[in-house]
Amino acid sequence: MLKWVLIAVGGGFGSVLRYAMQGLIQQTLPGKLFPLGTMCVNLLGCLLIGILSGYFAGPRGLRIPQDYQIGLLIGVLGGFTTFSTFGFETFKLLNGGQYALAALNIVLSCGLGLAAVWFGYRLIERLYGV
Repeated sequence: MLKWVLIAVGGGFGSVLRYAMQGLIQQTLPGKLFPLGTMCVNLLGCLLIGILSGYFAGPRGLRIPQDYQIGLLIGVLGGFTTFSTFGFETFKLLNGGQYALAALNIVLSCGLGLAAVWFGYRLIERLYGV
């Protein structure tokens, strides 16, 4: 039960942090057309999930209970950016020598994700004339 609470609380915190950081970066830096704030958040999330998962997995890793590890990785970083999870899962495939599966994950996640956004938008546009 604690794990679920930590995921929920961490996810809320991560989402608020993402919204604040993305907005601050987007307003502060030049180039309002490019989603620089989102890219920075995604890259930071990937860096943080790499650092934390490395610490947790290493022989001298941070010794915190697994529920709290899950709360940080899935809750906080999942709320901050799911792109970090995508990056970490793809890294695990590459690190395990599963190059074809890693490439497939990249192509399908990005390609089908964009296709799903396009399809959903066009569907509503057609149904409701948006």
